Amino acid sequence: MQEVVPIDTEHTNTRLTRALAAGDPSTRLKAALAAGTDPDPALLDALMARCAVEPDFYVRDMLTWALTRLPADHTVPRLLAELDADGSQARSQALHTLSKIGDVRAWPAMTPELLHDRDDEVARAAWRAAVEVVPDGEERALAETLASQLGRGGRDVQLSLSRSLIALGELVEPVLKRAKESDDPVVAAHADATERLLADPDAAFELDIKEAKRVFALGPEA
Repeated sequence: MQEVVPIDTEHTNTRLTRALAAGDPSTRLKAALAAGTDPDPALLDALMARCAVEPDFYVRDMLTWALTRLPADHTVPRLLAELDADGSQARSQALHTLSKIGDVRAWPAMTPELLHDRDDEVARAAWRAAVEVVPDGEERALAETLASQLGRGGRDVQLSLSRSLIALGELVEPVLKRAKESDDPVVAAHADATERLLADPDAAFELDIKEAKRVFALGPEA
């Protein structure tokens, strides 16, 4: 009978931890892939630490996937703790991963302060996460909180917010209708663009600020 050689898990994890910090992004990508293919909670801290500093988008995406492969009872508390980190990337990546896991235990962390974070990337990740973990009955309140950010940032930020709002479904319609009456033309135009996207997800996302100004000055029937 062939002798069964035990796998040295500790050695493997040490090797993967070192590879996650390699200078070559392809090496880091392969290490993250290996960590997710054969998930081991012992790698949680190494994966989290790399998420906070990883500059390559594709590697970050693979790190997120590897984290989602671990038991949620291990990852969710660790990800929630990361929301208090000083670095914005650490917080945004933790939120991004929480959005992929979709565990309702993350909902209490989706505070107005987090959803209004001054860092656009953190706020965008928080919007996506909140939509994924919102419990039944809290959707309308979340829609109101998200709508308070209408008009924020550039096109990419605005599109992220619109997509988060429409993910909540038809209940956002009255919220958008009120926002369209705002005396801030950028807010009104953003609400109008979101409403069009809600009606047709394939529609082009463009803000018509001139039209919003005209409607505010003359009224919707003009």
